[in-house]
Amino acid sequence: MEPVNQEGLNTPVASSAESHSLERIIPEELRANEATGLQTLKLHVDRYEFARKNLCRGKVLDLACGVGYGTAILAASHEISDAIGIDISPSAVRYAMQRYANERVKFLCLSAEDFSPSEKFENVVSLETIEHVDDPCIFFRRLVSFLKPRGRLIASVPITPSVDANPHHKSNFSTSKFKELGKQNSLEYVDSLLQIQRFNPFAVLPRREQRTADLRTNLAKFYVQHPSHLALRLWSILRDGFSNKYLTIIWQRYEE
Repeated sequence: MEPVNQEGLNTPVASSAESHSLERIIPEELRANEATGLQTLKLHVDRYEFARKNLCRGKVLDLACGVGYGTAILAASHEISDAIGIDISPSAVRYAMQRYANERVKFLCLSAEDFSPSEKFENVVSLETIEHVDDPCIFFRRLVSFLKPRGRLIASVPITPSVDANPHHKSNFSTSKFKELGKQNSLEYVDSLLQIQRFNPFAVLPRREQRTADLRTNLAKFYVQHPSHLALRLWSILRDGFSNKYLTIIWQRYEE
């Protein structure tokens, strides 16, 4: 399978201001004093390493691969013959192709809806993606549809409230709500990874660091308009303190 010929993919990589943000990390562009960025990168890398250690033999699809460093981590597994990363951002895919593509690692600029592979995969990985879509159930079924029988789906979501602070997120998840997606699609639970990222709200809310600049700007107004989100946030703080929690789950598809 070859990368699609997307217009502009051979032009220079987008600048940091365009591509390095709350929702996209470019490891080489993180500044040494960006605590939130470095912490988040470590969480992402640890997730991908957890996924890499639990892949089946065969091919892997990394859906919403960003700039591609995670796809490269997955491809380093001895179990993997080929890795394909897809993302809807032309600048991210351009960067991935320039830095990480090789004879075993390829990248496509596509949405999940437009991706129609000629064959299914032994592994499908999609980390920190499901909370972004309008209908998580439909999207999750789409991920499952890419799997071969006995193939593995590895996905992650935040399991503390995130819709209030992050305007890119459309759904909040709990552990039970996330696990239910697997049950609804007849997937067998294999293993999981829980990650906790503690933060200082007085360091994050001023949005001084580059990647926090697009946090929700008028949080007080959002809470007035959506009081249920304020209740969720207060309960989360009482239960877990100032922290973000993330859950990565490995599921296996039943034989068909």
